[in-house]
Amino acid sequence: MPVSTLAPSLKRRLASMLYEAMLLFGVVFIAGWLFDTLTQSRHALTLRHARQAWLFIVLGVYFVTFWRRSGQTLAMKTWRMRLIVPGREKIPLKNAIARYLLAWMWFVPAMAIAYVFGLKEWASVGIVVLGMIAWAATARFDRDGQFLHDRLAGTRIVVWDLAPRKPNTAQPPAG
Repeated sequence: MPVSTLAPSLKRRLASMLYEAMLLFGVVFIAGWLFDTLTQSRHALTLRHARQAWLFIVLGVYFVTFWRRSGQTLAMKTWRMRLIVPGREKIPLKNAIARYLLAWMWFVPAMAIAYVFGLKEWASVGIVVLGMIAWAATARFDRDGQFLHDRLAGTRIVVWDLAPRKPNTAQPPAG
């Protein structure tokens, strides 16, 4: 399948991220259920930090595995995008891990600000949304249209177009 060097539009990448979030609901649900079953946790606040660490690792394994295997998660396939490292056929482990960790910068700085200033309810949601908008804007300022975490991890998101289909030349059955 041909891979271009063009970065997908910001709208396309954000739509893919939204779809990815919906798909991850199932992954997080099963991983949370497995954690609660194995630890016999009966309350959401019991072992909360261990659960968060477990989910962080599960999500990391999910993304790193898909990126290394094919350069795409299901959402990226649907929106015809692929992760590449220029000059490499496959994504090296260190680049995939670096990208996963750096991608958390969409959320972590804003969550830290909300925590430090004691923001609650809608104020904390607002600051996280502002942080995400600011991070998305990094693609507008990058010469190749890449997000900052891709630039720092040495990866690129590119448009992945399917090979053109051959026209159907088969004749319908006579009759």
